[in-house]
Amino acid sequence: MVRNISYLGPAGTFTELAAQLYDSKANLIPQSNFRAVYDSVNIDSDLAVLPIENSLNGSVVDTLDLLIHDPSLIICNEVIIKIEHHFIIDPNTNVKDVKNIYSHPQALAQCRVFLESNFPKANLVASLSTASAVEQIKGDTQGAAIGNLGSAELYDMKILNKSIQDNSSNVTRFVVLGKDFTNPTGFDKTSLCFSYDVDKPGQLYDTIGIFASNDINLIKIESRPSREGLGQYIFLIDFDGHQNDESIKPVMEKLRKQTSQIRVFGSYPKFNEV
Repeated sequence: MVRNISYLGPAGTFTELAAQLYDSKANLIPQSNFRAVYDSVNIDSDLAVLPIENSLNGSVVDTLDLLIHDPSLIICNEVIIKIEHHFIIDPNTNVKDVKNIYSHPQALAQCRVFLESNFPKANLVASLSTASAVEQIKGDTQGAAIGNLGSAELYDMKILNKSIQDNSSNVTRFVVLGKDFTNPTGFDKTSLCFSYDVDKPGQLYDTIGIFASNDINLIKIESRPSREGLGQYIFLIDFDGHQNDESIKPVMEKLRKQTSQIRVFGSYPKFNEV
């Protein structure tokens, strides 16, 4: 059966590419914002794909906040892709005439060296996405865009310079969201958040120590405001293993005893690039 997968649009974005890599046969449905992608699984989609972390810019807080405050969806898989930005123009544009360069603010920031070296006087214009930036320059002989291969092909634009990003190790992790928990595969990770009712010295230290004492690799830890008051935070962690693994079950029990609330975002297979 062909699945419907919603993603953060428009067409031609890196999120669409992640959805295609996850399921090349799926019917992909672009959505205009994070909330619409998330809610679509309850309406017309089987799964949803959203960015959650970039190696240069850190976590995508819109996705994290949805996972924290809306337990309706679960992370059931992940996709990691290399982010390559290209300098794109309309086929009828002479590069000497370029005065305005459009892209998502993050893409503009990630290509700063190229832009400062080659277009120091150009106006940098923020767009909603790299794909919409490429669409904007169609027929614009004074405009250029920073986007990906898919967006250039989609709008019949010309790639003038490839891989112009400052950092070659720029990658983004995307999560696949659904309604059901996945079964253990032997190569999994778990994402969850927790909080405390009362702030006490050393309590976070004691909680994190549970993983070390049980020889569990902690992949990531960060915090987000709880929305319940200044100085109140929710802690988010990723660690190796599935919540149903025999080695992880006692860790989960200890976590529940030390914290006031735990929400498991999902236990799911680690992305395998091979």
